[in-house]
Amino acid sequence: MSTNTSVVSEFILAGFSHLASLQSLLFSFFLTVYLLTIAGNLLIVVLVSVDSALQSPMYFFLRILSALEIGYTSVTIPLLLHHLLSGQRHIPRSGCALQMFFFLFFGATECCLLAAMAYDRYAAICEPLRYPLLLSHQMCLQLAGSAWACGAMVGLGHTSFIFSLPFCGPNVIPHFFCEIQPILQLVCGDTSFSEMQIILAAALLILCPFGLILGSYGRILATIFQIPSAAGRRKAFSTCSSHLVVVSLFYGTGIFIYIRPKASYDPATDPLLSLFYAVVTPILNPIIYSLRNTDVKAALKRTIQKMRPAEI
Repeated sequence: MSTNTSVVSEFILAGFSHLASLQSLLFSFFLTVYLLTIAGNLLIVVLVSVDSALQSPMYFFLRILSALEIGYTSVTIPLLLHHLLSGQRHIPRSGCALQMFFFLFFGATECCLLAAMAYDRYAAICEPLRYPLLLSHQMCLQLAGSAWACGAMVGLGHTSFIFSLPFCGPNVIPHFFCEIQPILQLVCGDTSFSEMQIILAAALLILCPFGLILGSYGRILATIFQIPSAAGRRKAFSTCSSHLVVVSLFYGTGIFIYIRPKASYDPATDPLLSLFYAVVTPILNPIIYSLRNTDVKAALKRTIQKMRPAEI
């Protein structure tokens, strides 16, 4: 086995450097998005933690999802803001590897967590009498722990594998963060075998939870269609609609980005697609879950009412 002949000690994240006249505008935009993302997801974490009415398994997973989104977006946007403000786009090799690890860690954990949330909806609608048993507190902890463990293994495995490959120049990454596909463009020599391993691993990670989600919703839809009243069907479906929207956004872009050969990578359009799942989706999740969820809106109203006497 050959040794690593890499001579690249740092990378340059090209990001949006080609939009020189828009750096200030982009900084303001991404700063606003980041602050709103943190505020929205942190609000859900706090509401679920303090409101006794939001203690069901669904909100247990929602709190974890919001915490994941905070970490997910914090891996990329602060560094992007620094680059837009300072104009310095260098990142050391170790920093690039660390960013990739945490991005994959949070992303893979979210993949598994969304599958656990689908199982929760399946149990609530298809097995209502056994729901407390199927989604006991211990089971919720086990599902959440498994999701975090899977995310850690995926992040560590992919990152260590990719950064064991030889990098001997150039070192400009045509992206705004250390993403797998653009970094593969910089690997020396024939990477077809390595690329196939990465694609297969990504397919396994993404498609297995996605398959579980599809299976859960197949059973859910079959159960909903058996409900005699239209009002009952609407109520049952409304409990799943927010999760379905989030799954569609997250998996739609994830499948397109990761399960394809590096030859199809387009440095002009792919960073824009990455913006969707790395920046846009985290800010949409709290909006989707709060605007379409009467329990969350009621909890927010109760929390505001409790705060009013202290403000007088």
